[in-house]
Amino acid sequence: MTLSEELTWRGFVNQTTFKDITVLDGAPITFYWGVDPSAKSMHVGQLAMSMMIRHFILNGHKPILLVGGATGLIGDPDGRDDERELKTVEEIEANKAGIAAQYKRLFDGLDVQMVDNYDWFKDIGYLQFLRDIGKHVPMSQMLGREFIQTRLGEEGAGISYAEFSYALIQGYDFVHLFREFGCTLQVCGSDQWGNSIAGVELIRRIEGVESHIWSAPLIINKATGKKFGKSLGGAVWLDPELTSPYQFYQFWLNVDDEGVEDYLKIYTLLNPNELRTIMEQFNADQSQRIAQKTLAYEVTKLVHGTERADSVKRISEVLFGGHDYTTLTEHDFIELGKEIGMVDMPTKELAELLVQGGLASSKSEARRFITSGAVYANGVQLPADTTELSAAMFMQGYCIVRRGKNTQTVVKQ
Repeated sequence: MTLSEELTWRGFVNQTTFKDITVLDGAPITFYWGVDPSAKSMHVGQLAMSMMIRHFILNGHKPILLVGGATGLIGDPDGRDDERELKTVEEIEANKAGIAAQYKRLFDGLDVQMVDNYDWFKDIGYLQFLRDIGKHVPMSQMLGREFIQTRLGEEGAGISYAEFSYALIQGYDFVHLFREFGCTLQVCGSDQWGNSIAGVELIRRIEGVESHIWSAPLIINKATGKKFGKSLGGAVWLDPELTSPYQFYQFWLNVDDEGVEDYLKIYTLLNPNELRTIMEQFNADQSQRIAQKTLAYEVTKLVHGTERADSVKRISEVLFGGHDYTTLTEHDFIELGKEIGMVDMPTKELAELLVQGGLASSKSEARRFITSGAVYANGVQLPADTTELSAAMFMQGYCIVRRGKNTQTVVKQ
């Protein structure tokens, strides 16, 4: 399968300035993709872009991964109804480090070049920039953008000169990368098309050569019609401190049946034959959720590594799949404790443990739960006359105590 065929099959084709996309099947092209450090982590929408870029790399094209240290100091106004709150320099520096670390993780083992646009903007004077770059950008081009019209309209919140200039600043990135590295292609999400066009126009006007854009569509949740990658708590992040590996795995495990095939194409490297086999198994018995399980494991492995992916998979299989609790490691118990809570065993008295673990509001309520058979230790229903947790109930020094179907905590011996 050629690159143009693969990108089409996986759903990575949206808008492009190429008249014929099979040009991607030819000689190597130096291209770039940029992420502004508006947060210390990328999210799963940007993960989709990184997967597309991986296919470019695997087909011989040469990537430049840009961290927007300069553009991040302003903030992209596109798609926003009001002005961004500026990040401090310290916040930008911390966020840049987070994005760079994720670049290294996601593209580990691949030949990539990383740059920070602050490195070339920090030495450019304001007058120099206006003369050398601003002179080549017509106001009609900048004012013609839809979001600018909205912000400047009667119902709009207005826009500062700083945010108005953002596209010009990003456009110069493309000029610089063309001059320094021969970069002739920018890849981006569909929401960045307007900013990217500014760079193409600048290269044409200043350098007199042709450059191109390839944009990927936004990923839409077919079940809700909304932008994919949002959870009840907001974005689903790649940073384990913002979205834990367990939460990350659960997000993918719970994607809708309607969209799971598309997500497998976008977020994994499964080839058509492998995907066909998985979807045949899935369609034969959707209750087993083989497609979601494959998706969750493959994406978690890519982002968090094999060890963590194996751990959260074991935890999920035990909690929701009926697997034996003896498969859990000490690390698994500790990770699960971060999610559902952990109590050091202050007493052997079971009723007191239920209260300490938040499984009962009082000892009398706890005793009612116990006598009604609603309490379990590592998946085993406790007899109605149980008064304490015995040493035999612990594994690796831990015990998962559950009340009812879903309310549970980890008890440390």
